Amino acid sequence: MAFKDPPIGEEGKMGFGDGNGDYATLRGSSDDPELGNYVKVWSSRKWSNLRWWIKVIVFCVFLLAGAAVVAIFLVPLLMKKVVIPILNWERTTFSIPVLGLLLFASIAFFPAMLLPSAPSMWIAGMTFGYGYGFLLIMGAAIIGMSLPFFIGSLFQHKIHKWLERWPKKAAIVRLAGEGDWFHQFRAVALLRISPFPYLIFNYAAVATSVKYYPYICGSIAGTVIEIFMTIYSGRMIMTLADATDAGGFLSVEQILYDALGFGTAMAATAAITTYAKRALQTLQVEDELS
Repeated sequence: MAFKDPPIGEEGKMGFGDGNGDYATLRGSSDDPELGNYVKVWSSRKWSNLRWWIKVIVFCVFLLAGAAVVAIFLVPLLMKKVVIPILNWERTTFSIPVLGLLLFASIAFFPAMLLPSAPSMWIAGMTFGYGYGFLLIMGAAIIGMSLPFFIGSLFQHKIHKWLERWPKKAAIVRLAGEGDWFHQFRAVALLRISPFPYLIFNYAAVATSVKYYPYICGSIAGTVIEIFMTIYSGRMIMTLADATDAGGFLSVEQILYDALGFGTAMAATAAITTYAKRALQTLQVEDELS
């Protein structure tokens, strides 16, 4: 039996039968426009990613250089002119119990007046450390998150109208009032971790159907990381202040240790914040579909 060569297509390409008498043309890579476009797109994306990473590296280098300049020149000056005088005034003016009472009151009542309480948390961390400092801050923060909730309930209608000016923000806040107890607890905790403004959410939460207990439990769970980060930064500021007040500066080992610890804490905070934002987006999509 003699074998025949497969037929040649009109374009001069060799083909194979598909069982129905038709033939599929085998195009060469050099003549395929779709393949050429794919290669161009892939090459363009590759160079785009490479340029993006180069920009990130250059940015990080400049950021580290700027941080080094700040640490070497500005931090000691700031410690001598601002931080050390404040700490010395605080230590000579107030006893430890009185200072603790003042810090507790400021952390508890400042949020109701839309005033930041982070400076008081820093001083609490410097003075009382991680154990007593955490208990003091958390106890006061519970009051600071509860007072706006109860005060805002008296002006719930006005807060509703105020939120209508920012529909996207309002849609995120309303997640706290959807679903059962656990859903409300989870949504509040994620909102506390996310970059949503802390002081505003204290009042805006009452515009939803969230109950107090999932609100306060979710708020406690969502602020634990922030409190520890505030205490850590306060302790680090105190270490720098003590070293500067003694006429010296931190050793290389201390600088590396603090830089590594601070970088790790910031990376963990950024990762948790990113997770919270994505989880909130997922909850929002689920609520829209339900």
